[in-house]
Amino acid sequence: MKITTFDPMIATTDADPVIEVFRELGFERTHTVEANDGLKDLERFRMKNSGGYHVDIAQIADLPRDISLIRMNVSNLDEAFEFLTARGSRMARHEAAKDTVRTGSSKFNIMVSPSGFPINITQHIKKDS
Repeated sequence: MKITTFDPMIATTDADPVIEVFRELGFERTHTVEANDGLKDLERFRMKNSGGYHVDIAQIADLPRDISLIRMNVSNLDEAFEFLTARGSRMARHEAAKDTVRTGSSKFNIMVSPSGFPINITQHIKKDS
């Protein structure tokens, strides 16, 4: 499994106060992604500071509580999914919503490790030139 990036992620129902804290810490918002299928009302923000550190902030309307997780960008989502499930991880979402979430530029699954730690595995989709 090839990991291309590894960042902390904060999932919340209200991203604005979280974004403001990171702005005050010297981070700038570099881009925004909205899901166009799979999850309703999802926006994700990438924050970066001058030292090159990143944090992703996801605003999810129907989230029962805020969570912190690791986001791993991978070169092959299926391979990463198989790697994690072979080691006891499972999908975080309920049975009716176990499909991979697809945005215009990526696809992802949120997994939960056997110890309960959430991991978001994401593969970026390269557009044909």
